[in-house]
Amino acid sequence: MRPIATFAALLATFAAPVLLAAPQAQARGADGHFEERSSSHFLLLQDVAIDRSGGFYGSRRFEREVLAELERAYEKLDALLGLRPERRIQVVVYDPARFDAQFAGLFRFPAAGFYGGVICIRGDTRLTAGLARVLHHELVHAALHDAAPSLVLPAWVNEGGAEWFEMRAALGKRGISARERGALAGRGALQPLAALSTPSFGHLGPRAASLAYLQSYALVDFLARRGGERKLARFYDQLLRSRNLDRALRRVYRLDAASLEADFFAELR
Repeated sequence: MRPIATFAALLATFAAPVLLAAPQAQARGADGHFEERSSSHFLLLQDVAIDRSGGFYGSRRFEREVLAELERAYEKLDALLGLRPERRIQVVVYDPARFDAQFAGLFRFPAAGFYGGVICIRGDTRLTAGLARVLHHELVHAALHDAAPSLVLPAWVNEGGAEWFEMRAALGKRGISARERGALAGRGALQPLAALSTPSFGHLGPRAASLAYLQSYALVDFLARRGGERKLARFYDQLLRSRNLDRALRRVYRLDAASLEADFFAELR
């Protein structure tokens, strides 16, 4: 799930995404209808109510922009994480008011999108930088699920990977910032890896969830810097194949979870 607010805003307010296992989305627009458009790897369903805000031609342009951004993200996903879903991924873009009304109960905080079998997006009439980031983030969740539908990944692997790809592919960001590092280095901020290995962070309060989300991103970034981005892709491949975290860490990084935790903590302290 991707929150509406940026992480900087989350740090300022201690708000954070609650990472829940979202139910299968129901394709139900504001007035019950969706317009459909497809590309090579995506099926886009857009709430027709967006037409009333952006106009017919504006809406068509928006659909083309979203699909083009998704296709760009798809190619980057293969290049950076070695993930290339074979099935066509369904993306549902809701009218903002309808999205808020239908899905507000799923999360404690305002959400810009989530993955629940399909990618569900809080819509707009144009492709903004924020929306592009959401599309990148949720695509990782969809790709991981497509590669191993029954595998329950540790939350730090799932959400950390989605956040890392969003930052790296959509923003070109390499490495956590000094501010992010400072937040993690604060007293009591860092959590044992076991605490981040639950299926989700939904049981955490706002501040704890915000820090868990950041630490998960930092852990994946640590792996990317330790062995290079190609090794990170190999790690995800090994994890999806072996379905065993320690085995994947050992094969790619010659680490186990305990060693990863110790090395990561040592770098931050």
